Amino acid sequence: MALLEAQCVPTEDTYALLLRAYCNAGSLHRAEGVISEMREHGIPPNATVYNAYLDGLLKARCTEKAVEVYQRMKRERCRANTETFTLMINVYGKAKQPMSSMKVFNEMKSIGCKPNICTYTALVNAFAREGLCEKAEEVFEEMQQAGHEPDVYAYNALMEAYSRAGLPQGASEIFSLMQHMGCEPDRASYNILVDAYGRAGLHEDAEAVFEELKQRGMSPTMKSHMLLLAAHARSGNATRCEEVMAQLHKSGLTPDTFALNAMLNAYARAGRLDDMERLLAAMERRGDADVGTYNVAVNAYGRAGYVGRMEAAFAAVAARGLAADVVTWTARMGAYARRKEYGRCVGMVEEMVDAGCYPDAGTARVLLAACSDERQVEQVTAIVRSMHKKPKTLFTI
Repeated sequence: MALLEAQCVPTEDTYALLLRAYCNAGSLHRAEGVISEMREHGIPPNATVYNAYLDGLLKARCTEKAVEVYQRMKRERCRANTETFTLMINVYGKAKQPMSSMKVFNEMKSIGCKPNICTYTALVNAFAREGLCEKAEEVFEEMQQAGHEPDVYAYNALMEAYSRAGLPQGASEIFSLMQHMGCEPDRASYNILVDAYGRAGLHEDAEAVFEELKQRGMSPTMKSHMLLLAAHARSGNATRCEEVMAQLHKSGLTPDTFALNAMLNAYARAGRLDDMERLLAAMERRGDADVGTYNVAVNAYGRAGYVGRMEAAFAAVAARGLAADVVTWTARMGAYARRKEYGRCVGMVEEMVDAGCYPDAGTARVLLAACSDERQVEQVTAIVRSMHKKPKTLFTI
């Protein structure tokens, strides 16, 4: 390092800044090298350094590495602080492991480390992502009992919990409570409410909230438009989606992959497969297609009974260097479940697990739909019960 060559001794803060820079640049191997270099120079990494590393890993969504670093920190008896625990709650929350977030929260309190409002909000968010609104409410109430006044981020997290749970009225009540308590909703608050109504199929209410956002003097962002598109797409209103897309362009915004996927889904749900294919081809040419893009196509072709096209869309995922996720596999399986090809569906679950992708509740429902008799239902029930115990050896029937 230039600092060492110039005989300047870097401090822990210097190393922390370097770690953040490497993580932000995606150079995680170099970040690990910084830790090694500190040890070589007899400087034990402190909480500030580890927090910088964990923050970078959080942003890069490197859950396993973050957990490994956190465990190493504990082995080295480096005292974790409030920021450390908050970061780990966020790490597990973003990995959709809210109970692990709760475990970290309890560990924090057990050693006398006091949570701050960011810690509580992170935990509310962890439960919110899974739609666990009762748990999110409990944490929100505990935060208030601890003397923290909820801010817009805390209210938004609680709104998100109700949105993900499919309870738009609950999200709306939190939105009203926020205003009543003198906390001004921000653009994210309106976006969450648009999404809450959209998820519940209440596209007219979603539209009304979108208009209110504009009336409040806020400019809708790409995400705002995408959520409105998604709301209308769920009802198959492709014409209104096209109008929203035109409005988006008029605002000087260029649609991102999420917005284009919503438009693609609108065409699929409206049965306008020719339009869907034209948009898909354009996205592929521009390099905009992601796994969500192909999930729409696989599902649309499967539902329409075009198994050949569905398999081609599924194959395109790997061909483009993408990894099929549980939605991709389940949508593919759904095409065969509709034809009652039970054996094919079970074999596909084996393929899925071998590819490192594990079934979820949606997969279980599709497997049950493939059953033609009671014996098959019993077999699927046995599979589902042991699904997450020994995933590599479950599916010998």
